[in-house]
Amino acid sequence: MKSFKPFAMLAFVASVVVYSCSTVPLTGRKQLSLVSDDQINQAAAQSYQQLLSDPKTKVISGTSDAQRVKTIGSRLAVAIEKYLKDNGYADQYNFKWEFNLIQSPEINAWCMPGGKVAVYSGILPVTKTDAGLAVVMGHEIAHAIARHSAEQMSKQMAAEAGGAVVGAATGGQSQATQAVIGQLYGVGGQLALLKYSRDNESEADRLGLTFMAMAGYDPNEAVAFWQRMAASKQAGGAPPEFLSTHPSDATRIRNIQNRIPEAMKYYKK
Repeated sequence: MKSFKPFAMLAFVASVVVYSCSTVPLTGRKQLSLVSDDQINQAAAQSYQQLLSDPKTKVISGTSDAQRVKTIGSRLAVAIEKYLKDNGYADQYNFKWEFNLIQSPEINAWCMPGGKVAVYSGILPVTKTDAGLAVVMGHEIAHAIARHSAEQMSKQMAAEAGGAVVGAATGGQSQATQAVIGQLYGVGGQLALLKYSRDNESEADRLGLTFMAMAGYDPNEAVAFWQRMAASKQAGGAPPEFLSTHPSDATRIRNIQNRIPEAMKYYKK
């Protein structure tokens, strides 16, 4: 009977994949989902609070830039929540939104699962305007709405193809999940941006354009922002596209230009 065990394992993994899928709002893409939202959101919230309370982290408050981050974040959150409710997704999300500006020279920003957003002050000279900042925050929030962190974790578990691994990861192991979230976002060490696949990045660009449009920011501003972002990179600093988890600057800008008409359908000044 031992000869049948590999087939049994494959059948188990296949059944998990078939019955553990979710749908990304707006794009309609089906994705693998082996980690519960409640579990990963709780772990993300704990990691986010650890970051904010770390003596090495300087959260900026009481400034016009800090208020801009919170105001733009709030507008995006309200627009996104309305879209989710109007399209039957509301019961699939339980975000506890937080928006903070962190003192750091890094040109960076991210959104953890559950709506925990951090913007680094180093990116503000590149964003320049409220619309530019909305491009960044909309893109990062899109990663969370599209559950890219959970998807990345799920793909890793599925690749290991172990029933015990899948069971442990989905069985309420909140400390383990928190550790993974911490590693993904660099919490507890050097701050780092979570690297997604090129497909996830492009999907976040598409969703982010639409989200900023819903919040009243002109999606056309995204092209100028990404052009400034490309110009801010040191010459030769970006790897060839096929070696990178992110699209090349030229590809990203071209794809965004092609997606603007779709986003403009949602734009209201």
